[in-house]
Amino acid sequence: MATQRNFPVANMSFLLLCALVSVCVLTEASPENTKTVEFNVTPGGVVHSFTERIREYECTFTYASQGGTNEQWLMSVGLSDDDRLFSCSVWRPQGKSYLFFTQFKAELKGTKIEYANAYSQTAAGGQSDVPLKPEEFNVGESTVTHNEGKFSAQLSKLTVIGQTRHDEL
Repeated sequence: MATQRNFPVANMSFLLLCALVSVCVLTEASPENTKTVEFNVTPGGVVHSFTERIREYECTFTYASQGGTNEQWLMSVGLSDDDRLFSCSVWRPQGKSYLFFTQFKAELKGTKIEYANAYSQTAAGGQSDVPLKPEEFNVGESTVTHNEGKFSAQLSKLTVIGQTRHDEL
């Protein structure tokens, strides 16, 4: 199972460069290759899921949270014009979430995860993104999940980029 902390610094730097390039590529993608949808994150300790897809690629965000009231979140999915990269971002646009997450999982279908990061606070209102500690979450081939016993229960953003299994003819 691949996690951020297992990569040497050179590999991590390469992946960050790839992620930045991916974001640039995805912002240049045609409108039918990107989608942003609003959804409610509902507390109460019950497991909820929200899914969006573009063609055969799918992102599912599954979570359980406690405290507060519903929060409006966004999910953006994007597919690069060459069909090689699929991205999924889930975040609270107002910045820090006031909910306590007991669990979370993002799953990409049709891709192999190349980059993922989770944040306790998103850049909003002059604040910066605050990443979770690497030991708070696990990155696998198709999922990003909280690390039981090490996750601090704070989540405001999750970004995942996967390489599709697209083959040239």
